[in-house]
Amino acid sequence: MTLLPLAGCAATPATPTTAASPTTTTSAAPVRHDALVELEKKYDARLGVYAAGVGTIEHRADERFAFCSTFKGLAAAAVLHRNPMTHLDKVVTYTEADLMKSSAITKRHVQTGMKLRDLCDAAVRFSDGTAGNLLLRELGGPAELTKYLRELGDDVTRMDRIEPAITEATPGDPRDTATPRSLGTDYQRLVLGNTLDQEKRGFLTDLLERSVTGAKRIRAGVPQGSRVASKTGTGDYGTANDIAVVWQPNREPILIAIMSSRSAADAKYDEALIAEAAAYVTKTLT
Repeated sequence: MTLLPLAGCAATPATPTTAASPTTTTSAAPVRHDALVELEKKYDARLGVYAAGVGTIEHRADERFAFCSTFKGLAAAAVLHRNPMTHLDKVVTYTEADLMKSSAITKRHVQTGMKLRDLCDAAVRFSDGTAGNLLLRELGGPAELTKYLRELGDDVTRMDRIEPAITEATPGDPRDTATPRSLGTDYQRLVLGNTLDQEKRGFLTDLLERSVTGAKRIRAGVPQGSRVASKTGTGDYGTANDIAVVWQPNREPILIAIMSSRSAADAKYDEALIAEAAAYVTKTLT
């Protein structure tokens, strides 16, 4: 595969919409969950939740949110899907110009490059921005990730740009957005379904389980002793996301997709919002 320059990965920007209300993907009114409405008031945030286990919970499940770094698990899945496992030994090179603040792992290996398997590890477990961009470059750019998601059956999630532009999270801008339902269903298919073969699914799930970025989000809200495979995302406008598959002892797994944002560009995100929403979900569905 011909490698594209990182700076050239971004698709032609779409013109941001100025609509005041979030884009939705369905007109069906969800069942009201008063506890989640109260969390929105408590944290002065817009909260989107889609959870599926023995039942479902939906709250703004079909409204668009900026997905930020949650794309990295999907990008790793796309690389896995399109190549044999031996392809993960390919060494990818890059330069100092490709690094950014979130490049905690890749900055150590500029001189030698990194194997694709290590880039997957850096992107998924550590949310390394350069590693995520390099996975997109390996695929052929953001549009190729969108194409892969369409193959999964997701006709909502769209990737248009690379990091750090995707963290802008401007309200009303449809670029680099998903809904809790679409993003959660993608991860559900990848971790619990047969979209990836057993070896590839195991590789991805292991990375998600050993993520170091979500200790105060869904992991903090689920019962002690649960296994959690998750990917976080964070951006401007107080954007904080976490998508997870949760296994509690002697229970069916639960998919939990929680996305949130606030109204001001410089608003701080609050991980406690995600943890409290996760606690409500697990209590309600078990």
